[in-house]
Amino acid sequence: MLLMPKKVKHRKWHKGRSRKREVETRGTDLSYGDFGVKSLGSAWLNSRQIEAGRRSITNHLKREGRVWIRVFPDKPITRKAAEVGMGKGKGSVDHYVFPVKPGRIIYEVGGVPEDKAKEALRKAGHKLPFKTRFVTKD
Repeated sequence: MLLMPKKVKHRKWHKGRSRKREVETRGTDLSYGDFGVKSLGSAWLNSRQIEAGRRSITNHLKREGRVWIRVFPDKPITRKAAEVGMGKGKGSVDHYVFPVKPGRIIYEVGGVPEDKAKEALRKAGHKLPFKTRFVTKD
């Protein structure tokens, strides 16, 4: 199940500027579950990485409790075909990503004991392209 938008206003986007030191202002607190995993770095998170983390969480929790994914890849990334020369316009959309900044909650888990949730979210953090931290509801 690859995540991608059904319909978009603009098919191709500009790349945007790299803001590695900027921190997230939205999506920094737990909203649904009791435990979560928070990003400590910045990167583009693609749908395959999100799905790999979700699978590792549900596999470890053995279908008990509830999992929430707090990010959705909606930024289109274009790629030109192999061995195509420069010029001749922008390439076609290859995949979608979610630009993550430090402080963003990626996954939330509820309805399971803390030790089980901590281990499941630790395994999911290994699938992500940045360092993560386990957080609990205060």
